[in-house]
Amino acid sequence: MSLMGLDRTDVQRMRDLAVIRRVRDRIDREYAQPLNLAALARGAHMSVGHLCREFRRVYGETPYAYLMTRRIERAMTLLRRGDLSVTEVCFAVGSSSLGTFSTRFTELVGVPPSVYRRDHSRAAAGIPPCLAKQVTRPVKIQEARVR
Repeated sequence: MSLMGLDRTDVQRMRDLAVIRRVRDRIDREYAQPLNLAALARGAHMSVGHLCREFRRVYGETPYAYLMTRRIERAMTLLRRGDLSVTEVCFAVGSSSLGTFSTRFTELVGVPPSVYRRDHSRAAAGIPPCLAKQVTRPVKIQEARVR
């Protein structure tokens, strides 16, 4: 037992949690940059498998799913602004394939990006920015069915 009354397993889990939070923070900061699991794992001094398992344990989704959710959230904001095309938004949030971006956007939001841009330009109108992110956050189709 250590001084804090925790065994080695608990201490290691706390260290892993701090590392996982830094990985999440990096994804939040660099969502528009090319990120891959190997680079994230290297930066965390973990194997890819361990990083994925720990990230899923802590946040309920894989690092890739979390990254895509961040990208889609930002894309939703840019599409609501209305001054960029869907293709411009796709590349602005770090996606390299318009098809993959559109498919993932539709999975998370429920409508294709072009429809979202056309129909939701005023979705956050009148809502303070601190609340708009929660109101307009993409919800996975599976989560929506459970609710």
